[in-house]
Amino acid sequence: MSDLILIHTRYQFLEQLRVPIALVASAFFPAAAMLAFVVPFAGADPASATSATAGMMLFGAMSAALIGLSISVAQDREQPWDPYLRTLPAGPLPRFAGRILTTMAGMLLSVVPVLLISAFLTAAAISPLRLALGIGALLVGSVPFMLMGLFIGYAASPKAAIAVSQVAYFPIAALGGLLVPLEVMPGFLQSLASFVPSRGAIELMWAAVAGRTPSPVSLAAFAVWTILAAAAATWAYRRDEGRRFS
Repeated sequence: MSDLILIHTRYQFLEQLRVPIALVASAFFPAAAMLAFVVPFAGADPASATSATAGMMLFGAMSAALIGLSISVAQDREQPWDPYLRTLPAGPLPRFAGRILTTMAGMLLSVVPVLLISAFLTAAAISPLRLALGIGALLVGSVPFMLMGLFIGYAASPKAAIAVSQVAYFPIAALGGLLVPLEVMPGFLQSLASFVPSRGAIELMWAAVAGRTPSPVSLAAFAVWTILAAAAATWAYRRDEGRRFS
């Protein structure tokens, strides 16, 4: 099984490298936001710069997980060999695992420009251990967004997946406080922040990189979103499979 997972991961990663626009977009937007907002407004303060860098890392990872994964899945469903792959005795696990590992690799690549900008253009300070913990928290925090990407990819056509994933991406990121601090948002938006998955994810990262105590409500909401997204992705896959082989 592990050999099959590695084969699918290698294949899907090479496919992604052949059309690298998704990787470029995932890396460009958080890096541009770092240069436009974090460097001039929070770059001089070590604590603020470190927290803002974590937010931009999650912003890029969300793009790879939610937008990139949903589009790649939807496009693969249109390929003539997709029904054939589903008939193979290995089952769906190697393909799912390969997609997840490929997406994680894309996420790690997308945060490199953010880390470089933070290291050279801000006063952000972090120990190697905290950085490693932050990357681990980033991977954990990206799980519900990858599951959402799988759900959209299996439920929508390629064109619809582009639109739906982008419409979902920016409000979730903004409501979680990734783009601007919650303190500058209207009160009713602040009250919603704890219930979006991006808030729980960023609080996990802040706990890892800065030792801040996460909100129990945000963590509980994050867990609920993860469970619901997993159920939705499973339903969408089975529904798509039933339509193809009925």
